[in-house]
Amino acid sequence: MALDRKFSEVAENEFYSSAYHRFLGEKKLKGSKCENCGHISVPPQPVCPECQGSKMELVEMKGKGKLAAYTVIAVGAPLMVEEGFNREYQYCSGVVELEEGAKVTARILGVDVTEPERIKIGTPVVVEYVEATHGGEKKTFLAFRALP
Repeated sequence: MALDRKFSEVAENEFYSSAYHRFLGEKKLKGSKCENCGHISVPPQPVCPECQGSKMELVEMKGKGKLAAYTVIAVGAPLMVEEGFNREYQYCSGVVELEEGAKVTARILGVDVTEPERIKIGTPVVVEYVEATHGGEKKTFLAFRALP
């Protein structure tokens, strides 16, 4: 299957992780929408995972959605351990279904991780950007805050 764009043109655009992280630093949640089938991906993808089309449009998400799945993590990834999370200070990670239909994984804030059974699927959430310093570099990470 021939792509509509050369790799060098795609590599310079905003459909790769470096651009996605730059958008987060700008407090923007962006995804890609396939011009062929309408599928939306977050983070942006240069090729549609549904129809393999390569005509992708960059779109900004509203940042609203609902919690589709979650887990409370006691033994975290190195970056989370660096932030101080551990067996005594756990955090919630979840899958959020955005209003636009895309699903994205992020940290979930505003939930009681000491009582994970009280966290409810379908809880409305809004985007929140978490800033942390790792390896001497300030970075912005995607999170969602549960609404009452």
